[in-house]
Parts: sequence; structure tokens; C-alpha cells
Amino acid sequence: MKVQSSKEFDLKREVEYGTPEQNRAVKEIVAAVQQEGDAGLLRYTEQFDGVSLLPEQLRVTPEELQAAYSRVEDSFVAAIRAAAANIRAFHARQKRNSWMDLQPDGTILGQIIRPLKRVGVYVPGGKAAYPSSVLMNVIPAQIAGVPEIVMVTPPSTGGKAGIDPYILVAAAEAGVTEMYRVGGAQAVAALAYGTASIAPVDKICGPGNIYVALAKREVYGAVDIDSIAGPSEIVVLADDSAEPAYVAADLLSQAEHDEMASAILVTPSQSLADTVAAEVERQLQELPREAIARASIENYGAIIVVESIEEGISVVNRLAPEHLEIIAADPMSLTGSIENAGAIFLGPYSSEPVGDYFAGPNHIIPTNGTARFSSPVDVDDFIKKSSLIYYSKEALLRDGQTIIELARREGLEGHARAIEIRLENEAKGGDGNGQQ
Repeated sequence: MKVQSSKEFDLKREVEYGTPEQNRAVKEIVAAVQQEGDAGLLRYTEQFDGVSLLPEQLRVTPEELQAAYSRVEDSFVAAIRAAAANIRAFHARQKRNSWMDLQPDGTILGQIIRPLKRVGVYVPGGKAAYPSSVLMNVIPAQIAGVPEIVMVTPPSTGGKAGIDPYILVAAAEAGVTEMYRVGGAQAVAALAYGTASIAPVDKICGPGNIYVALAKREVYGAVDIDSIAGPSEIVVLADDSAEPAYVAADLLSQAEHDEMASAILVTPSQSLADTVAAEVERQLQELPREAIARASIENYGAIIVVESIEEGISVVNRLAPEHLEIIAADPMSLTGSIENAGAIFLGPYSSEPVGDYFAGPNHIIPTNGTARFSSPVDVDDFIKKSSLIYYSKEALLRDGQTIIELARREGLEGHARAIEIRLENEAKGGDGNGQQ
């Protein structure tokens, strides 16, 4: 890894929005599925996945689900259940309730909170399958009260229509109500607009490749989406107390995700910087996904040596990383100065995979510096809010002229008259129904 000062480090990172060809292809796929429904969906599934399906074969059957349980280890089922329990416990604390506030004059103001009715979860099934992401998407929606949670995931390529059994078991344990063997931009379009076989949803969430990301952006507005996720990121802010092997391993835990993943160490210790650089190289040679991790480290990795831990915090806040580890003598004392980070891991034993899999907080976290203004997925992502206004006669008589003033200042006479007619009627002794 290259060791450099903060002055030498370029904080800019290009955001991936796809090539013109990729964008054109996604627009074509989305439009075709919107217009043709199942026919377009099945045609693209055969074209991209090499799997020929009939409409009635899209949905995963209870028998397939039962068979999936027989194909996974009992230890995996136990692990999924333990992780799900932690995720449920954490997200249950986020649940909101509707509320109403009764004023002395009889006015009632409030907010009604309802879950979305139907949510679609995209689960990758190509180069890598991630059962943990199933839990992280589904459980917050389930706690929010979403009654219909739909999963789409690509079938196996090469003519086979199977789905990774670990994905199916995770979905069943999390509470998915419908599962479909379809992926790519065509699956996103089916969720957004609906087909004869797949009813449309209100929101689409979950990670995917660039075509999935572009498709989510294309259908946004017809449905809500969680975000346009970029490559994974980790920043480790560390002082001399950090164990170099731990730091190197944590950097590589993200570098192995993707050639475009970013792994950065920020430290005031030149000694730690040099030792971690050597340790990263040593561990790289033993990593099964060495080629991917090495490309990430060479192109998007860095070790930044700063003058002080305070300067390191400033660098972190400018990076606004997806994952931030603070491995320092007193990490808790530094936390209050961190303004921009998706998830903060404190101390040498809070390795990033603890959050990815088991601790409970959501691992779907803002990337590409968007932690400056956005947050990890949570229960709020699966609810909608309605404002409640019941104005009493006393309140309208008191505030009416003020409302009229504001309406006329904006040139909206109809707004003003809607209030004025009520004030005039009350002045004549009306009964609130326009009668004298």
C-alpha cells in the first residue's frame, strides 16, 4: 500500500454512474418489461442468465424451500437465526408510533405512521450470494409492519433454474412472503411496474451490479428506492496502540469485496503506517480473493500519515466513509468529533465483519461520501407518514386573518377566500355548515 501524507492524498473519488452503453441498455430493458410484462421479463432472463422459464416457474415453491433447508448445514441455520435475533432486537428500538397533540382550543395536530404495503428486495446471485443482506433488508421492513415482502434473485446460469439454497433459507428465516427466480434490470422493472406474475411494489431495496443500480435509478419515482450503492469503503483511524495485523486484516476485509472497493488507513504513526503496509502485502498473498483485493488496494487503497489524531479526524470527516474503525487508546473519546460516517466501530475487537453479520445494526450503509447527508437502512425506510390537522373554530377565528395575509402575499386569492368565507359566515352567526 502507498504511504503518503494527507497533503498528497487525493480525496476525490469518481462516482460510478455507468457507461452510456450501460445506461442505454438499462433504459431499453426497463421499457420492454414495462410494456410487455412477463414476456419481456422471461426473454431477458433467457438472454442474460441462459435460463428458459414459463411464467408459472418464476415463483419459488414451498417444496423448493423445504429442499433448500435440507441442502444447508444445521450450523448455518443456527447462525442465521442468531444473527436475525440480534438484527431484530436492534431495529425494534427504532419503531415509531403515531401521535396526536390536543391543544387547549380543541385543535388536534398529529402524525399517522403506517408501513408500506409491499416492498421488493433484490438479492444478488451472480459472482457472490449474500444471505446476510437478505436479513438486513427484510427484517427492518418486517418490524415496520410491511405485510408483503417480495424477494427477487437471479437463477443459476447455464440453463439451470435453481437458486442458492443459503439465500432461500435466509429469506424464509427473515420472513419473505414471496420469492422469484429473476434478476438484473429486468427484475427491478418487474417490481416497479408489475407483470402478470409479479405484482408491483412500493419500494425496491437491496444491492446489485451496475445494471441493477441503474435500473433502480431509472424506476425511481414510480417506486421508492433505498439508494444507488457504490463500492464498499473502509477507513481505519488508528494510533500507536493498534495491532498492525488487525488493521491490515480489516482493510482487506473490504478490499476483497470488489476491485473498486476502497480501504484507507489514517494514522499519526509512521511506524504503524510502514508496518501495516508490509502486513497488507503479507496477508494479500494468503487471501483466496487476492486478485480482487490487490486491484482494490492498488487503485483505491492508501495509508495516510497525518500530523495528529485531530488532523486524522478532519480527514475522516472529509472522506465520510461507509465504515469507520477507530482503533486507538481511547476510541470513545474521539467519537464525538466524527461528523460523517455510516457506521463507527470502536476498539480492536469491533472488526467491521462484526457489523456485517451479527451485531445488529444494519450493514446497508451510505457509500461514495454520502454519509455526509444519509444514513444506514433502518425501520424508517419502510414507513410513510401522514400529517393530521383538526382545526377548531376558535383557532380559525384567531388565526384566520394571518392565514389570509400570507395567502394574498403569495398571490393565491382562492386560498385567502377559502378562509375568508368561513370568517364571514361565523361573523353572521353561521353554524359551521354555511347556514344562518
